[in-house]
Amino acid sequence: MSGAPADVAANVHALIQDLLPVLVPGARFDADAAELVLPVGRAEPRAVTTTIVGHCARAPQHLWPRLVEEWLRDVSDQATLAIGEIELLGDVRKLLRLRIVPKTSEPTREGFVVTDFGPFFDAMVVIDHPAYGGPLTKERAARLQLGKLGTLAIDNTHRDELIGLTVTERPLTLTESVRLVTKPGSRYVSVALTDLASHLPRRCPYGALVGVPDHNKVLLYPVASTAVFDVLPVFADVVAEMYDGGGDPCSRGIFWWVDGHLLAVPDPRTPPPELGPLIGRIPRADGPGRPGSVWRRLAAAVRSAVRRRP
Repeated sequence: MSGAPADVAANVHALIQDLLPVLVPGARFDADAAELVLPVGRAEPRAVTTTIVGHCARAPQHLWPRLVEEWLRDVSDQATLAIGEIELLGDVRKLLRLRIVPKTSEPTREGFVVTDFGPFFDAMVVIDHPAYGGPLTKERAARLQLGKLGTLAIDNTHRDELIGLTVTERPLTLTESVRLVTKPGSRYVSVALTDLASHLPRRCPYGALVGVPDHNKVLLYPVASTAVFDVLPVFADVVAEMYDGGGDPCSRGIFWWVDGHLLAVPDPRTPPPELGPLIGRIPRADGPGRPGSVWRRLAAAVRSAVRRRP
């Protein structure tokens, strides 16, 4: 057999056809599509030969039979696992969901289907199943031959999970309120970050404060005046308390959303420096710019009363 690149695929395919009857009885090779067809029960999962041809092209020719043998055994095992999962899960494509999570570690990004969602969050694809679900690994996605993962997960989540969200106004201080976006029992409300404008009561040229303390809750405060500077510390306290007491915590951070982007607010006493030009345009609130100690005690009493409500 020639080891020239043009001949690698033909020679590897010939090896596959020779070894199939011995290693994977019942399987067949589709030469036109360069696919291995592996009947498992009533299903026929397929494996393209691109991977094994590439491996052989980079290896000495005398190793090809062993590489092909290992590949055939592996794809057969993976096909059996895939069919078992499909029988347990049903149509896996319908179970794909998206979770917006804080930035993940590099090992997580290498092993799971995760992509960037701005500088502070990632978008993670999960399988929504009570017993066999969880974050989707790249290995599992390949085994189940799942394609267009991002589009499917986003569409499924918006269609099936973000319908029925409740948006209520809750007292935050004596004069200001916060919008609580939630849905009882949901693990996907954090995905509302992908379309925050639709959950705000009006156009917000000065942006909005955002908190995602729990995957079941998003807090929004539309910025309309310099009252936001009095609200920031209170907003941060509420987000932190909800995070600490949440059943599915997401982030303790607070953010300022403007022009479709999130900016972190690491110190609630100081707005992000990137907002310098915007800050000067925010309309002045009526009354003093900063509440005194009496005001703070009254605000704390209001927050305490709100948290005790059923």
